[in-house]
Formats: sequence, structure tokens, C-alpha cells
Amino acid sequence: MQSTSMFWVGITTLLLVMVTIMVAMDFPFNWVFYLTVLGQILIVYMVYKVLTENYQTEKTFEDFYEDCPISERLH
Repeated sequence: MQSTSMFWVGITTLLLVMVTIMVAMDFPFNWVFYLTVLGQILIVYMVYKVLTENYQTEKTFEDFYEDCPISERLH
């Protein structure tokens, strides 16, 4: 992924972790509510950015997992 989509993944993750911490610290409801709504909007935008990114790869389904290629698996 390019750095722009990873930026949005990082920002969204940071915001939602911050909401979790705010809930645990008993912050006022309106702060938590508005940040949760913002987090939901960021999730939709993040998914859009990741899915519309111009990303090319040489891998195919025949490559399976990189850490455990099918050709090297023991049956």
C-alpha cells in the first residue's frame, strides 16, 4: 500500500484507540459520542481509500502465503 492509505489506516486506528481510552477514563459522553461518530466516518473513508488505491502486485493465488508456499508444504 502507498503511504497515503497507510496514513488513513493509522489515523483511524489512533482515533478509535483514543475513544476506547476515553471511555475507560470516564470522559464526558458528548466527547466520546462525537469522536465515535468521527471514527465511523473515518472507517468508511479509510476503506474507500484502501480499495481505490492503484496497487499492483506480481503475486497470484498460486503463491498462497509468502511464509508458507504450497510447493514447500508437507502433507
